[in-house]
Amino acid sequence: MSVEITAGSPGTTSPEIVEAVGAAERVLTRRLGAQVRLADPEALGGTGRSVVIRVRVAASPFSMPRTLVVKRYPAASGDRDPWAHEAVSHQLLTALPAEERAAPELFAHDATSRLVVLEDLGRAPRLSEKLDAKDARAAERGLLSWAHAMGRLHATTAGRDADFDALMRRAGAQCCQDPIAVDVHAAIAGLPALLFSTLGVEMSSQTTDFVAAAARAFSTSRRRAFSPSTSCPDNHLVTSRGVRFVDFEGGCVRDIVFDAAALRVPFPSCWCAWGLPPGMSEAMVAAWRAEVGSVWPEMDDDAVLLPRLLEAQLLWVWLATWRALSKPMPTVVNAPPRSVVLAGRWVRLRSDALVLGEKTVASHADAVVGALVDRYGAEVLELPLYPAFR
Repeated sequence: MSVEITAGSPGTTSPEIVEAVGAAERVLTRRLGAQVRLADPEALGGTGRSVVIRVRVAASPFSMPRTLVVKRYPAASGDRDPWAHEAVSHQLLTALPAEERAAPELFAHDATSRLVVLEDLGRAPRLSEKLDAKDARAAERGLLSWAHAMGRLHATTAGRDADFDALMRRAGAQCCQDPIAVDVHAAIAGLPALLFSTLGVEMSSQTTDFVAAAARAFSTSRRRAFSPSTSCPDNHLVTSRGVRFVDFEGGCVRDIVFDAAALRVPFPSCWCAWGLPPGMSEAMVAAWRAEVGSVWPEMDDDAVLLPRLLEAQLLWVWLATWRALSKPMPTVVNAPPRSVVLAGRWVRLRSDALVLGEKTVASHADAVVGALVDRYGAEVLELPLYPAFR
């Protein structure tokens, strides 16, 4: 085997990248039964200790794309195995017809090498780029495309629990639940005491009962489909065929409304979130409903959807608050302070609860908002809009 490394961006000749290219060559060669050579690795980033690179197919006896994307992961840690979620998610989605696929096609995967080899979607802009630019129309189209793509993803993978679980078992995953669900349960257990010790907010029994009931309802819901699990604007490519999802390190099957609530709490699992203009979240929820209505017609009924949406929204906000208060809140580059992002989520929760007449949630949110103002000052309520909407 010969790995070609030519001049490229800094870091592309690191041992980790050389090893990832070599492992990808071996996996592709074994899968195709003939030698495949890869060259010109280009680092694309990654999370934690994972390696993500674009490579050129330098030699292959078969017709293959000119470039591919390789992702390689470290060993599983605790109850988390990003490789298993990524590989199984791509297996599930690659089995869909090409016109229904909301993700890159999977070319190869290997548990021993802990890598996946994927279709390269090219240099399409990320949704984050649209939001950080100066074109409000383009940013709006990107957000609506994201919402439509999420709805289509749900509709095309409805009821695929058994398929996903079977693929997980085949991948040898013994520990891998929805990582967000695991953290939500930890937040439910830990946030009441944390809110009191850090912000002086006492939790009523009505609030804790409401949260516990919401979590139980989502764990037993029959409205289930595939979910990317977490959602950040960096992980969505805005292509000519719509938004494509490119990160499934927590991919799972779960209640669709829990994902839909991420349209009200945009990108709730990351801290790079600015504000959206009035009506934008409502337009995104409407776009999502337009896609899922053919499978779950009850989602067109406000009396059914809106209470569930509020419950999911509360769980997301609790999770974000637990994460923020459990550890120091460092400033994220090119993003508002975490305290401002957090306050914005509680303010939106209070507003939506009042619209529904859900006094328990509204009162709880009001207490937290007041405590955040007392601790950080009134400026904590001033969440700027994304640059595209200023």
